[in-house]
Amino acid sequence: MLKITRLPLGIMGTNSYIITSEAQAIIVDPGGDFDKLDQFIKEKDVTVIAILLTHAHFDHIGAVDEAREAYQAPVYLHAAEKEWLMDSSLNGSALFQLGEITARPADRELNPGQMEIGPFTFEVRHTPGHSPGSVSFVFRNQRFTVAGDTLFQRGIGRTDLPGGDREILEDSITTQLFSLRNDMKIYPGHGLPTTVEEEKNENPFFS
Repeated sequence: MLKITRLPLGIMGTNSYIITSEAQAIIVDPGGDFDKLDQFIKEKDVTVIAILLTHAHFDHIGAVDEAREAYQAPVYLHAAEKEWLMDSSLNGSALFQLGEITARPADRELNPGQMEIGPFTFEVRHTPGHSPGSVSFVFRNQRFTVAGDTLFQRGIGRTDLPGGDREILEDSITTQLFSLRNDMKIYPGHGLPTTVEEEKNENPFFS
C-alpha cells in the first residue's frame, strides 16, 4: 500500500513528497533542507529508488544533488527543461537574491504516459504553463496526484518566470487535471492539498 508524506523544505517552504511502498520510496521535488529530508528517510528506514521532479525551478531542486549522491538514485525530469538544472537564469535562482542554485543534469527523461519504477505505477501528465516542462504524477488507483506548481488550493501557478504562459497553464489544468475524477486529491508544490472537485467549484480562476 502506498503512502504519501508532505514535507515542506527549503527557503520557499516547497512541498517535497515522499511516496513509500513498504521498504522503498520515491522522492518528488527535494527543494532543500537535505538534513530534514534525510532524517525522515532514515526514520522510516526506506530505500530511495528514484527522485522525480515536477519541474526544475530553483525552489524544487535545492537538495537534488545531495539526495542523488546519498541514495544513489536517478533523477527524472521532462526534456523541455533538461538545461535548467545547470542554468540559474532558467531555473529562476538568478532572478532572486538567494544565490545561484544549480545541479547536475537529470539522469533520465520523463515522458507522458504510464510509468513503473519498482513497486510504483503512475501516469506522467505533461502540464506546462508554469514552466515548459512541468509534469503531474497521477497515482490513479490511490486517487492522488502530485501537481507541482500547476494547481494550488484556490490558486494557480505563477507565469511570470522564464517559459511561463497563463493561457497554456489554464489549458493544462482544464484538460489534464480537471479531467481526472472529482475525488482525486491534488498535492501541490506549495500549501495544503485539495481535490479536483473543490478547485472546479471554488478556484477563483475557473469558477
